[in-house]
Amino acid sequence: MSDELIVHGFAGIGWSEALRDLGLADVGLELNTAACRTRVGAGHATIQCDVAQYPTWVFKGRTGGKIDSPPCPGFGKSGKKLGLLDLPLVHQAIEDLSRGKDTRAAINAACRDWRSILTAEPMRWHYDLQPEWICMEQVPSVLPVWEQYAEILGRWGYSAETGVLDAADYGLGQVRKRAVLVASRVAEVALPAPTHGGLGQPPHVAMADVIGWGYTQRPAPTVTGGGTATGGAEPFGNGTRQAMKRHIGTPLWLDRDLPHLRPTVAECARLQGFRPELRFAGGQGQQILQAGNAVVSAAANLAPAAQLEVAA
Repeated sequence: MSDELIVHGFAGIGWSEALRDLGLADVGLELNTAACRTRVGAGHATIQCDVAQYPTWVFKGRTGGKIDSPPCPGFGKSGKKLGLLDLPLVHQAIEDLSRGKDTRAAINAACRDWRSILTAEPMRWHYDLQPEWICMEQVPSVLPVWEQYAEILGRWGYSAETGVLDAADYGLGQVRKRAVLVASRVAEVALPAPTHGGLGQPPHVAMADVIGWGYTQRPAPTVTGGGTATGGAEPFGNGTRQAMKRHIGTPLWLDRDLPHLRPTVAECARLQGFRPELRFAGGQGQQILQAGNAVVSAAANLAPAAQLEVAA
């Protein structure tokens, strides 16, 4: 295990809490003020900055691990999905950065969504720092981008694996599919094997078993950041809520004493697998945004997969 720094771009809180459970610590680069306050309050080293503008030389020669979860709204199932239209440009930026050519400004000017170029940003850091191991996460539609990263990292001598993992398969009471990449230049890597829902394994954890209401025989739907750039009041989307309503009054549903299907911030945090004592900074919208946008605790399986040549 490396004693060097774990540098964490687009930090949020999720990866850092997962690393904490493993006895590891990161240095998080994060722009959002509320998220930075949450991180500091939870004891995580934090630099408030724009990751795309921050110099890599600060960490050169000191980086053991590199973690990134770039913003995903432009690539998700909801909204305008402009990021999907930008994917060819993102691929070009990644290839250019992998050869030491920084074309981010010109490519960003051609993108339809200003966040799209951020999915190429980790390659700048990988090229400059050559970390010992790498973990990345995004929505499933970004898997082809992670596959491009893996091909490039393979050229550089890394062992790399990509795939789509569902947090429910690792004991979380929430369906949450994400494209992931793990890579290491010192060990062979493999994605962690599922622990729940398979033959001979414990069943998936039900939503009602986690927060006391909802589905009784299946995990919760994916918790979101609330639908806007500053969070929002509905961590479950409209289509999801309509599907949930169809189960009310059946044995597949445990009701609550409230007339809506909106989980509290604390319930969102539990569905994400966070420890009870974690406190989110900011107003309610900002808290929901942080909880819903965070990598879930199941991500703890990825760091040792990259770092220790084991599947936790």
